[in-house]
Amino acid sequence: MNRNMLRQAQQMQARMAKIQEELAEARTEATAGGGVVKVTVLGGSKVEAIEIAPEVVDPEDIEMLQDLVMAAVNEAMDTAQAEAQKKMSEITGGLNIPGLM
Repeated sequence: MNRNMLRQAQQMQARMAKIQEELAEARTEATAGGGVVKVTVLGGSKVEAIEIAPEVVDPEDIEMLQDLVMAAVNEAMDTAQAEAQKKMSEITGGLNIPGLM
């Protein structure tokens, strides 16, 4: 490996580390039910907050609330993962490098 290739690999590694740090601190929000349930995900892997509007809480229909929470969580996670893949592919040029994501 020549020096130029080694320098490029080191630069790519530094950019990837910076992006991974940014992604770990990124917050992603998603809503369900027209905004009555809002979920915030931190770093694409941890639910940081769940907000539920009081009017959606119906003791007779807990299943609907559960579905709304699940939908909002899944949307926030999917959005966070898509953003992470997009940022990583900007550096890797679309190469799928095992262990990065």
